[in-house]
Amino acid sequence: MSEPNNFPTLKALVIFSLILYLGSVSFLGFTIKELQKTVNEENEEIAKLNDQISQMRNELSHLKEKIHNVSVQPTFSYTEIYEMIKDSVVVVRGKIVRENPFFGKEYASVQGSGFIYNYSGTIIVITNNHVIEGALNITISFLNGDTYPAQVLGRDPYSDLAILSIATPISNLKPAVIASSSSLKVGQPVIAVGNPFGLTGSVTTGVISQLGRSMSESATGGYLIADVIQISTPINPGNSGGPLLNMLGEVVGITTAIIQNSQGVGFAIPSDTILRELPYLIKGEKYPHPWLGVRGIDMSYEIAKAMNVNVTYGWLIVEVLPNSPAEKAGLKGGTQTAFVEGLRVKIGGDIIIMMNGTRIRNGDDLSTYLERNTRPGQKIQVTVIRSGQKVKVILELGVRPSAG
Repeated sequence: MSEPNNFPTLKALVIFSLILYLGSVSFLGFTIKELQKTVNEENEEIAKLNDQISQMRNELSHLKEKIHNVSVQPTFSYTEIYEMIKDSVVVVRGKIVRENPFFGKEYASVQGSGFIYNYSGTIIVITNNHVIEGALNITISFLNGDTYPAQVLGRDPYSDLAILSIATPISNLKPAVIASSSSLKVGQPVIAVGNPFGLTGSVTTGVISQLGRSMSESATGGYLIADVIQISTPINPGNSGGPLLNMLGEVVGITTAIIQNSQGVGFAIPSDTILRELPYLIKGEKYPHPWLGVRGIDMSYEIAKAMNVNVTYGWLIVEVLPNSPAEKAGLKGGTQTAFVEGLRVKIGGDIIIMMNGTRIRNGDDLSTYLERNTRPGQKIQVTVIRSGQKVKVILELGVRPSAG
């Protein structure tokens, strides 16, 4: 009797198992590919999210920096500021002697403004130099009419500043607060308090029109008063020497009426100049202004064309003064005369375009940079255009000659 033949059944079972195995492997391979694709897509999304988070962190950091730099102090109304400052503002009066060819000596009255300040325990009056220059019998009057004699401690024609002492009990005085002018911005509102045309305690308001201006005055011997604030507040005779205030009631400048008939534009010496010079002037010392020893003019497109150079900004040196820092450093003045738009201009000299890496666009930039950032005896790098080529010169600054 023979045994049943199960081989075909076993064979079929093996084949069926093999098919299932291969199918599962194929399916698993397909699944792994899909999973890999999904993982890659997820990684891309994660990378994008990381970029977005990084960008948000940067923006948050900048926002924190802005918030940190923004003052959280409250501002005040014009009325409140006037109430804060009115007892600090004074009238400065004096007499000047004039020679009359027919009647001999004559005495004329001069008048300006000033404000009280407490400098390290010493009470002083800060005003303009041109208010008290050559004046005798100087007096200080307060809003309530009280008047006291004053003496000049120090003055600086180059910054139109003067410091006076006053013989009055300290208890009667209300010193103003001086803040740094370094944070001032164009368009910022300001308030000026003074005595224009003898009208005591007058208030005018406006905005900062521009910073870093320069202006000339007869007492400076031809040198410019540097780093001046231009304001939309008119400053009239008698207003000179009064405080220019921010909206916190802090002094950020001292107004000056050197430029007469300025048609609605005023000027002020910045408070940083006052703070920088006070340690010298209160002791009767001359403040040492840095000195290059050159004369020049602002560059323009027309001058650049006449000189055949491609630099239309900067300050063209017309003349280098003898024995000056500029001469010792080898800076060059003009070599020939040309007519530019009908005016005689001495061209061919060095064009100052940079100081210590700071771009110099014109004479205002040059004067402001020197006044804010340098001192006599300091070595600076001056970049000039000479014969069409950029040249760097190391120059040691001197002390500007005295203007009296």
